[in-house]
Amino acid sequence: MENFYLFLFMCVLLIILPGPDTAIATKNTLTSGRTGGLKTVIGTCCALLIHTLAAVVGLSAIIVKSAFVFSIFKYAGAVYLMYLGVKTLWALRNKRKDDCADTEEVHAAKGTSFFKQGFLTNLLNPKVAVFFLTFLPQFVDAGTSTFFPFLTMGITYILLTAVWFLFYIYLLDHIRVFMNKPKTQTIMEGITGTVLIAFGIKLALEKAH
Repeated sequence: MENFYLFLFMCVLLIILPGPDTAIATKNTLTSGRTGGLKTVIGTCCALLIHTLAAVVGLSAIIVKSAFVFSIFKYAGAVYLMYLGVKTLWALRNKRKDDCADTEEVHAAKGTSFFKQGFLTNLLNPKVAVFFLTFLPQFVDAGTSTFFPFLTMGITYILLTAVWFLFYIYLLDHIRVFMNKPKTQTIMEGITGTVLIAFGIKLALEKAH
């Protein structure tokens, strides 16, 4: 495994980027307190564990045998990261009003537990699967065993996700007003989008080992 600290840095940026998991955790925390939020996060982390195991089993044997396949994943990951960055920056100009729709969709699942909401929201999100299949290979040398590096990175990502959401849930009531300010959202999304694009370009220009 290489560039572990860069991996940690990119994980933090991607984890704090708002998405369906954040929407579910926010809704359940605001409506049912910390208990609802914590159960939601546990469900999210369990789904991430499944994505990790799927990536470990499905990619290890392929990437270790083919430098060509490794390059394919490398460029796919670069394009995907640049896509996330461009989409984030574009959202600064075209703010979509999906919050109400998301709230109604979550509220409609009255018979579903908080755990199941977090679990299914993450597990059934195709973007999460694509992320694990394209992001992890960027930090492993082609031609080397990927089983333990993938497992380590997957578990690390899960732990970082848990830490972030625990922090978010416990401080949500205190930072809610500040985080909802348009200026704060604009700055966070602008920085994250720019870094994602830059990292994607860097990956695309890197030569294979």
